[in-house]
Amino acid sequence: MIDPARERQLTELNLVELCVRILRRSRNELYFNMRFLDLSLSSLGFEADWGLSGYGIGTDGFLIYYQPEYLTKLFQKGRVLVNRAYLHMVFHCLFGHLDSRPPRTVRMDSHDLQPDDEEDALWHLACDIAMESIIDTLYQKCTYIHPSAQRREMYLRLKNKGIKVFTAGSIYRALADMNLPERHKDSLIAAFTVDNHSFWKKEQPPGAAMERQNRWKDNREKMQTAMETGSKEESDANESLLEQVQVENRERYDYKKFLRRFSVLKEEIQIDTDSFDYGFYAYGLELYGNMPLLEPLETKEIRRVEDFVIAIDTSMSCSGDLVKRFLEETYAILAQSETYFRKINIHIIQCDDKIQEDTVITSQEEMKDYMDGFVIRGHGGTDFRPVFEHVRELTNASRFTRLRGLIYFTDGKGIYPIESPPYDTAFVFIKDNYSDVSVPAWAMKVILLPEDLQMEEPGGITDEH
Repeated sequence: MIDPARERQLTELNLVELCVRILRRSRNELYFNMRFLDLSLSSLGFEADWGLSGYGIGTDGFLIYYQPEYLTKLFQKGRVLVNRAYLHMVFHCLFGHLDSRPPRTVRMDSHDLQPDDEEDALWHLACDIAMESIIDTLYQKCTYIHPSAQRREMYLRLKNKGIKVFTAGSIYRALADMNLPERHKDSLIAAFTVDNHSFWKKEQPPGAAMERQNRWKDNREKMQTAMETGSKEESDANESLLEQVQVENRERYDYKKFLRRFSVLKEEIQIDTDSFDYGFYAYGLELYGNMPLLEPLETKEIRRVEDFVIAIDTSMSCSGDLVKRFLEETYAILAQSETYFRKINIHIIQCDDKIQEDTVITSQEEMKDYMDGFVIRGHGGTDFRPVFEHVRELTNASRFTRLRGLIYFTDGKGIYPIESPPYDTAFVFIKDNYSDVSVPAWAMKVILLPEDLQMEEPGGITDEH
């Protein structure tokens, strides 16, 4: 007599073996068509999960978890669907989605979900759209399915929003701005969801999350090198993927660290605990009773911003929202005690084709008041020369003690001065929203992502035309 439990176990074992063959075949087919993915494709093992519901396949960055019956049914519909699911999960890992979070809080009108759940759902949708948009443009026979009308419409809407590279962050912000009705959002989730994201939050052993990040960061960097050194035909065919990889591999610019370029080394009256030797102090007390051999210094050398100029391009071509966020971020950095001197001299100059306003800030209190009532003035053409001429006049009039530099926030579409000023100058641009063709060689360029200027609690800034 056949044991039903034994028979069920054998059936399940055979099904698991079949699924492993399906996934291995998928991995091999993807590798033969996209050799630059060799490390990434081999970085994921396979494990059956019979209790997995909904979309029966997902990854935690180490393993691909699959519900055997789900995977076999997906394969029966077409091996291309399995290939796309495999590649979709690999891309999630490569682009760090498993360790990422929504770049900012979203306010949405929904009675069904709590705000955190709503943001989370929108973020997961953005991640899926970003990955599927890449796969839809690869035009590889092993993965290509003609995009549906709904997908094509969404890609067009995102492009009309000014998004050139479909990153999860840029798509997330665009979706939030669209304020989609719940039914429309559910329809998009159904159209773009491929895998189960529940494993992204799976509890990992200590150190595993960092190991995962480092592994996929290394995979991504090697993948970029392989793509850039490959044939031109292959590079052209995978252009959108290469752009995504280059954006993700770009080092996040530490704006706070950059501002330190403009700081000066100066003594301030405060106890310098770093230079204090407790050994000599204790030895003196022990030897002489109440006479330490060494007392802490009463002054300390600290690098801080003192004389500084912040110039803002308020021409029509500049986004008022980005100007506001740039000032908020700069203020947040400067307002930290380790950056300021007790007395400062910061000029905030608004300029389009002429000087619109020059506000002098001498304390943190004045900076806060300025930010609370900030108004953008201008919206004419763009000419950078008036700012540098104005600063030269201020310098000649001894309005600066030790001017170290000037930061100019702009989109770069203007007339630059020819001669180099006697202080450091940096033009700050926002990625995909600038032109740096005419930036003079003597100026520094800082290119930030929009999320580099994300503020949790934006200030009350208004826009004046």
